[in-house]
Amino acid sequence: MNTRSLAAISCLLMLATSCNDNKHIDLPAGSFGYDLAFLQRHDSISVLQAGEARVAVSPKYQGKVFTSSAAGDEGTSFGWIHYKAFEAPADPHMNAYGGENRLWLGPEGGKFSLFFPPGSKMEFANWKTPAAFDTEPWTVVSAEGRQVELRKDFELTNYAGTALSIGIKRTISILDRGVIDSVLGLAADTAVKAVGYRTVNVLTNRGQAAWTEATGMPCLWLLDMFNPSPATTIVIPYGGDSSKPATTDYFGEIPADRIKYADNVLFFKADGKSRGKLGIHPQRAKPVAGSYDAQHHILTITAFDVDSGARYLNQEWNTSKPPFSGDAVNAYNDGPLADGSQMGPFYELESVSPAAFLEAGQSQTHRHSVYHFTGPEAGLDAIARKVLGVSIEKIKGAF
Repeated sequence: MNTRSLAAISCLLMLATSCNDNKHIDLPAGSFGYDLAFLQRHDSISVLQAGEARVAVSPKYQGKVFTSSAAGDEGTSFGWIHYKAFEAPADPHMNAYGGENRLWLGPEGGKFSLFFPPGSKMEFANWKTPAAFDTEPWTVVSAEGRQVELRKDFELTNYAGTALSIGIKRTISILDRGVIDSVLGLAADTAVKAVGYRTVNVLTNRGQAAWTEATGMPCLWLLDMFNPSPATTIVIPYGGDSSKPATTDYFGEIPADRIKYADNVLFFKADGKSRGKLGIHPQRAKPVAGSYDAQHHILTITAFDVDSGARYLNQEWNTSKPPFSGDAVNAYNDGPLADGSQMGPFYELESVSPAAFLEAGQSQTHRHSVYHFTGPEAGLDAIARKVLGVSIEKIKGAF
């Protein structure tokens, strides 16, 4: 067998388009092909495909969906990637590689925190993202053209001193356009390009004892990092009465000119210029959130599980608040720190599972899907009205 044949077979053994050939080299920054070529220099990326839609998944970097495209290699790369982090020395607190869908476990703070050693003061010097979802690779269980399944087993000790034996199974599937339209209740519109994928995330108690109010427990936490612009607005529908629906002081109170409420929809400016985080309580949350970038005509939708009757873990950096008073949906806008430094800019849409009260051997599942649409604003408006309950003009006029 000649060298060319061996190279061809090697490429076929890699999932979909994960063989790094030269066709991506000349694609411009900001394109999916450009980002794929960059990522392939660091990992054997699994590329899921459905028509022109693409989704790039990294086993080495904790099963992240790094980015996606609605228009092949030449299309816009929707995920935020922190290029500098790949060559930098390991950070003792968090290695922020980026990625438009990553899985963490919570709680971050509170009496059952997974990010602070037992008894330590909850301040940045003591904060560390556990290696299992910060730096360690995940195992590919199975992979085919439209789906990849990954697994990670590990041990953690929470702030209460409880040793937790944890298993995670994560399945990522790209969706056909017909499935996207059916799931979201959309009319077919060929003028609008789309990519959508579903993640099914299963948390298992691998230990011998139950996770209870006394021991503490983790929760599944899905975070989506996207590229901001001066014209990007986060949109979060909510239910309930006319009282304030959101926690808005995670990192200090969000300025009033960056957040607005109207007709049971929250608008949050996502320009990457002012650091702030908010959360929606499970009794007020709906199973959907989104954003619109009016500069680039990109409408993003996230859909996820919410259980209004369940208890959610408080994630704030203190132990004074009740441990089961947490939020189900979060949004974050990056911005400069007090010293002027900044990781991003980027913004995030996040969903969280209920606290995992699991007996030994039991599992809990949290589903989180991401959709991107790009095209004429008339088509995007129809999607925004149907899924988010608000028009594109109203989103653009929020700030």
